[in-house]
Amino acid sequence: MSSTYGKIFKISTFGESHGRAVGVVIDGCPAGVKFDSEFIQNELDRRKPGQSRITTQRKEADSFEVLSGVFEDFTTGTPIALVIFNEDQRSKDYGHIADKFRPSHADFTYHVKYGVRDYRGGGRSSARETAARVAAGAVAKLVLKSLGVEIYSYVSQVGEMTLEKKYQDLDLNLIDSNAVRCPDAEMADKMFNYIDEVRKQGDSIGGIITGVLKNVPAGWGEPVFDRLHAELGKSMLSINAVKGFEYGSGFEGVKMRGSAHNDDFFIDENGVVKTKTNNSGGIQGGISNGEDIYFKVAFKPVATIMKDQDSVNEAGEKVTVSGKGRHDPCVLPRAVPIVDAMSALVLVDFMLRARTNK
Repeated sequence: MSSTYGKIFKISTFGESHGRAVGVVIDGCPAGVKFDSEFIQNELDRRKPGQSRITTQRKEADSFEVLSGVFEDFTTGTPIALVIFNEDQRSKDYGHIADKFRPSHADFTYHVKYGVRDYRGGGRSSARETAARVAAGAVAKLVLKSLGVEIYSYVSQVGEMTLEKKYQDLDLNLIDSNAVRCPDAEMADKMFNYIDEVRKQGDSIGGIITGVLKNVPAGWGEPVFDRLHAELGKSMLSINAVKGFEYGSGFEGVKMRGSAHNDDFFIDENGVVKTKTNNSGGIQGGISNGEDIYFKVAFKPVATIMKDQDSVNEAGEKVTVSGKGRHDPCVLPRAVPIVDAMSALVLVDFMLRARTNK
């Protein structure tokens, strides 16, 4: 099993949904970085369950503890170990599916691959693991802070309900002003009500999160196999429930001619090379060009629903899987900080790799 990510700034996550704890070991973090515990906790609070009635009602404080790698509030350059103890597991909620494969979950594939699986909330395949990623991503953000890199993610679509405004026309500082994490108040209200209606019906719904990375210096990326957009795509597709990734003009770009799609260069008033348009999404040849990097991440509907579904058990017998327990009707609001975290982990690794090339 691959639980490690990164080349220089490496993270290894551990733990299961209903185990004692989840956590992460970070190796390669530079020494002397101010370790802002309050900031890291705030990032975890953005992901934790129980934030509103449109999220799972599992109650986890998601408070973290530092086991190593920090001394007098600064990183020491040695491995940083962070742990988040689970507090509100209800393993009994999963007893009824101990030998059943839940549709569109990892139950069947984990059983085939390993011959054993933790049926309590999916064990290692649970999105509970992403709490560790968010903690690591918060540390990555602290490293990037000195360069002025800004990372934003927001909910731009729920089902067929789409925010048509471009990110340039939005106040991204309003992302956390509502439970949906959509920076447009009117659309956020509509999305909230829609998700709540889906919840009442015992169903789930998917959508899209838009990511925007600002002030990324030109020159980050490692062609040919570790192109910046390829690594962003890989990191996003490693998140639970993600089904698609596109950056820049994405799939819509196929409708354009090259004369319209090409981003013409010019020199701005500060003597910096810029582009008149940004269909490239801030990345050319797999390397950042200094413009905003923007992308979309598509999330499927949450697989656990409060409806009966046909399935089979480990003995190959037909069974009915009944929904039970506490689950998100829509993963998007809590996935925003996860997209942020994975963006930060990709960028900080490329930042450190760029330094080794000079």
